[in-house]
Amino acid sequence: GQDPAMNLTVDIQCASAEPVPDEDDLRSWIAAALASPQARGDTEITVRLVDAPEMASLNKTYRGKEGPTNVLSFPADLPPELDLPLLGDIVICAPVVAAEARAQHKSPDAHWAHMAVHGTLHLLGYDHLEENEAITMEALETAILADLHYPCPYQANLPREDSLA
Repeated sequence: GQDPAMNLTVDIQCASAEPVPDEDDLRSWIAAALASPQARGDTEITVRLVDAPEMASLNKTYRGKEGPTNVLSFPADLPPELDLPLLGDIVICAPVVAAEARAQHKSPDAHWAHMAVHGTLHLLGYDHLEENEAITMEALETAILADLHYPCPYQANLPREDSLA
C-alpha cells in the first residue's frame, strides 16, 4: 500500500480536448508505481495531458521521431544536493491512448493506467532499450497493474508498446 511517509504531489495540466481520466485515478496510478522498493520521501510529478499536435512536437524535439506517441517522460535529473522532491514530468497524448486502447481491445482506463505507470517508472530510471531492461520493466508494470486490478498490458499477440511509437 501507500507509505504514509511518502507525500506525493501530482500537478495535472489538461491541454487536451479529448476525454481524460479523473485526476484521482491518475494520482492513484502514479502512487502505485511509486510504491516500489526505491520509493523516496516527498515526490512531485507534473502530468500533462495533450492532443496530437503538441505531442508530435515534443516527440520530434526530444526523440527526433515524427508523429505523436502515447507517453513521454522527462526526468528532472536534479543534483541530489538540491534535495528537491521534483521527480519529473510525464506527458500523455489523450487521442493516441484512446486509439491504442481501441486497437488493442483494452478498456480506456486500463490503458491510461498503463501509460501513467509506464511514464512514472521511466522517471524512476527504468528503461526498455535493452531486452533485459524491457523484461524487468514490463514485469514490474504488470505487477503494479495487477495490484490495481488491471490485466497484463503485454499480451503475447500485441506489438510491444514501443513499436507503436
